[in-house]
Amino acid sequence: MVNRVLRSALLSFAACGLALAAHAQTTPATPPAPATTQAAPNPAVGTDPVVARVNEQEVHLSDLMRLVSQLPPQVQQMPLDMIYGALVDQLVNQKLLSAAAYKDGLDKTEETKAELKQAEERIVQRAFITKAVQSRITPDKLDAAYKDYLKNNPPQDEVKASHILVENEAEAKDIIAQLSKGGDFAKLAKEKSKDTVAAAQGGDLGYFTKDTMVEPFANAAFAMKPGEISKEPVKTQFGYHVIKVEDKRKAPPPTLDEMKPQLEKEMSKDIVTAVIDDLRKGAKVETFQVDGSPMPKEEPAAAPKTDAKPAEPAKK
Repeated sequence: MVNRVLRSALLSFAACGLALAAHAQTTPATPPAPATTQAAPNPAVGTDPVVARVNEQEVHLSDLMRLVSQLPPQVQQMPLDMIYGALVDQLVNQKLLSAAAYKDGLDKTEETKAELKQAEERIVQRAFITKAVQSRITPDKLDAAYKDYLKNNPPQDEVKASHILVENEAEAKDIIAQLSKGGDFAKLAKEKSKDTVAAAQGGDLGYFTKDTMVEPFANAAFAMKPGEISKEPVKTQFGYHVIKVEDKRKAPPPTLDEMKPQLEKEMSKDIVTAVIDDLRKGAKVETFQVDGSPMPKEEPAAAPKTDAKPAEPAKK
């Protein structure tokens, strides 16, 4: 299964032409050096070791990790030792294909030069934007954004509750009767609840906000006091619930470290927009129609018509 997922990802990678970006960063192949009887030793682990050698061209660990970063998230999350062999094979294939293409002079065709130029431009664009974003997201600005987030997102009320979910009202009422006589809620949840995930925890649902539960359940739970068990079954589309409220609190705010990725993403959008706006202000930009002819000039907006009559001269 793993090999099939990885193979599919690598094939998609190649088919989409993503390998071209790697080619644009690779120096064109030079004639192989004379063969030696003693292979060059691999650098020490941690200093970008060689993971393969193809006709004397070295492939480094950094090349492999770059390939990983361009693959789908489900592949990136796999343990490296599980996919290492397939990744090395793919890098070897890429080196062989690149060398064959350079040998055929395909890097010198007008079409390839244009594509390589586009790939190069995308790379330097990304580098420029990354540099601009990193230089403008300072610790002070990040802290200010975090404080704004906390101000605009006050802590919500949370309830910690357990429940027992059954098929019919009669069964739910029987459980409530047992609990009123001292029955053990967690034990009954494990025995009778059809919510098997919560049942394994004695019915425990943990803390939740009102908007995360279906309305009848949420309304009932938030109306109860800590330690209270619902006196009547609560019906939802899932069945009949017996609820026990354990605790109530204000949700603890997320920490700056937890919010940092989201804040950086939001700040980056504004920074990129500002950077592009600044560049456009200082540039002479001309645009043309699809046939290359000048764009038609926009006519100034006509003054709005009015029915008002001109004022009469004042009478002496």
